[in-house]
Amino acid sequence: MRLFFDEAQRSHAPARELHNGAFTAYAETPARIDAILRAIGPVEAPADRGEAPILAVHPAPYVTFLKDAARLWREAGREGDAIPYTFPIRGRRPLDLIRIDALIGAHSFDATTPITPQAWAASYGSAQSALAATRAVLDGDRAAFALCRPPGHHAGADYCGGYCHLNTAAIAAQAARDAGVARVAILDIDYHHGNGTQDIFYARGDVFYASVHADPKTDYPFYWGHADESGEGEGNGNTLNLPLPHDTRIDAFRAAQTTALDAIAAFDPGLLVVSFGADTWEGDPISHFKLTTPDYAVLAADIAARGWPTAIVMEGGYAVDALGHNVASFLSGF
Repeated sequence: MRLFFDEAQRSHAPARELHNGAFTAYAETPARIDAILRAIGPVEAPADRGEAPILAVHPAPYVTFLKDAARLWREAGREGDAIPYTFPIRGRRPLDLIRIDALIGAHSFDATTPITPQAWAASYGSAQSALAATRAVLDGDRAAFALCRPPGHHAGADYCGGYCHLNTAAIAAQAARDAGVARVAILDIDYHHGNGTQDIFYARGDVFYASVHADPKTDYPFYWGHADESGEGEGNGNTLNLPLPHDTRIDAFRAAQTTALDAIAAFDPGLLVVSFGADTWEGDPISHFKLTTPDYAVLAADIAARGWPTAIVMEGGYAVDALGHNVASFLSGF
């Protein structure tokens, strides 16, 4: 299996995040990269496919915001990383906003995703890694892996959150569509629901989104990922959410994933994108499932047995000491 990673992805390193009412050390650290690389071995640098595949998912004003936010923050006399503190919860009228405080609130849904001066370069490299894995699969590889960091599945078309700035799974899926794949499916098996991915494709009939995740009644991101969310318009029936309770172990998780895979099979995709998060592991510091390291090989083997060309993009996983072993276990299942 070909493995892709861009060194620019190391550069984004916020000092802290606002979590549960207090500033804490940032959980999505560059140390995650080294843990994974030690376990999976050599990786390839992705080719630079430019901004066009990103702009196919994220509108230009949002991309411009990501590039400019840290500079505008500094020019406003602020220290540290840019963090929002006000949000337009009742909707967003078209407004010509110029102050960074307004811009960052309009393009964020939480305060856990600081924007550093390096956030754009790291997110751009993450997107290029996802595109490289997708291209490898389109060119005939059975499966390919993108070590995406920052992760992506919480980022919507025009908003960031959940440590995510660009939605790598959505960029990969759209690139496959633009390359001529008629139907693309996304299987999200991170602990947290991929609200951004769901939002991007919710009204689309050509992309199926299935997610196995912690019940949003108890877990982030709370406002998305409930079982009754199934798509709208042309996308009606093309979203499947399978929320699970705390302390879920392999048997229940595997059964839910099988339900998702059966639904994907009915959709009959030409390519599968897997948003893989290892924060379902039993020792993850911010999650509450009970999967073990060997379980990941079992889950991956179940996916591989379906026979779809598969691009795997890395999402969460914050127990750094175990992260590499968990990723390696999952990749071994293919």
